[in-house]
Amino acid sequence: TKDYELRQYETAKWVSTVIRGETQKEAMRQGFWKLFHYIQGKNEKEMKIDMTVPVTCLIKSGCADFKISFFVPFEHQDSPPQPNDSDVFIEERKAAPIFVRSFGGFASPEKYAEEAEVLARILRNRGQPFHEDFFYTAGYDSPFKLFNRHNEVWYFKK
Repeated sequence: TKDYELRQYETAKWVSTVIRGETQKEAMRQGFWKLFHYIQGKNEKEMKIDMTVPVTCLIKSGCADFKISFFVPFEHQDSPPQPNDSDVFIEERKAAPIFVRSFGGFASPEKYAEEAEVLARILRNRGQPFHEDFFYTAGYDSPFKLFNRHNEVWYFKK
């Protein structure tokens, strides 16, 4: 629809870290750098890995933990190098249908929350069952990109 799309994501590996007890903005900053160090070679193979998009952040209702993740590039999906940092881990996300709402501009935590609420309202109004207790934010652009930015919020279909 013009308000959202339903995508089918396949099973894939992501490199992730959980930041606790910080604001979402600070958690994203800290998490980004932990993951960036991993792709710059802070892993068992001392291998540089290409930066991928999106960068996601898991937001759970009433929870102050934020899980920040980078998609593992396709060429490393079968055996990504293990992280050296004990706070960084490889996770496999199972295939899932996901409701996605896209928007532009520089996305603040407040803007992500607002867009997630809009998407949740639309899905409820259309009788679409989804997991309401969490959502993901997805950012696709470098902070240096000023125009035509692309951001998303994701709810998993039930």
